[in-house]
Amino acid sequence: MQFVRPFTRENLGLFQSIRDLGFDFVELLVPEPGDNLDLTETRQALDDAGIDVVLAARVNLQRSIASEDATCRKGGIEYLKRCVDVAVQLGARVIGGPLYGEPLVFAGRAPAPWSAEQIRARSDRTKEGLANVSPFAAKAGCVLALEALNRFETDIVSTTSQAIEVVDAVSSPGLGIVLDTFHMNMEERSITGAIHAAGSRIVHFQANENHRGFPGTGHLDWPAIMRALVDTGYDGPISLEPFRRDDDRVGLPIAHWRAPREDETEKLRTGLALIRSCLAMAGSNQ
Repeated sequence: MQFVRPFTRENLGLFQSIRDLGFDFVELLVPEPGDNLDLTETRQALDDAGIDVVLAARVNLQRSIASEDATCRKGGIEYLKRCVDVAVQLGARVIGGPLYGEPLVFAGRAPAPWSAEQIRARSDRTKEGLANVSPFAAKAGCVLALEALNRFETDIVSTTSQAIEVVDAVSSPGLGIVLDTFHMNMEERSITGAIHAAGSRIVHFQANENHRGFPGTGHLDWPAIMRALVDTGYDGPISLEPFRRDDDRVGLPIAHWRAPREDETEKLRTGLALIRSCLAMAGSNQ
């Protein structure tokens, strides 16, 4: 989505451009059946560019393992299993995102008050759903990466401690945690403390600025963040999602994805170099 949305077969040439920028992998939204994207052709394009892939799941209210509606819960299970099948076809290991479903304001659904019994039931359904699909992922050689989103985007898992509770309850090699510093900046008392707490559960990391711009253009302490990540022994993928465009018009819906208005190549190179240099200073070999 850094470059284009939707991503179709006409955009497969971007893989080589991304590799030329110095990236080792690309993070793709899990293709939908109706998308103009052939999985065999896409994998070949990835192989030709010499670049790996991580997938991001597209859950929604009809694909929600936490839903009160049994049909929606079934839809969530079936969707996550299809994500694993797609990952196998594309050669991806990690499938990340808010796997529980239940999007809030960006899906047009305001937060609702829940009773203690309802909260417990939603938690139980989330854990049961992931316990159902995680062994399927592990058997396929994949891992689902549970992401905590800020309070305006979900009311299921918004903090690292909540993600840890779910992952520990499921206790499967097919389930880990993806940390996103954009969301952590809003919800964690300490980003580095949360990274240390998640520890070996981390299977994917998204290095995003507080305003979702390019690393180094906000207020996040990247040397400290990368040091904490290295301290955990993490050596997995680190992605950048700089969706905050250089545009501050009044009335602009900043929360919505927008295509770039300028060539952002150098900003991407610089952001990548910053993260790599912070990793190096922290003693990483990545």
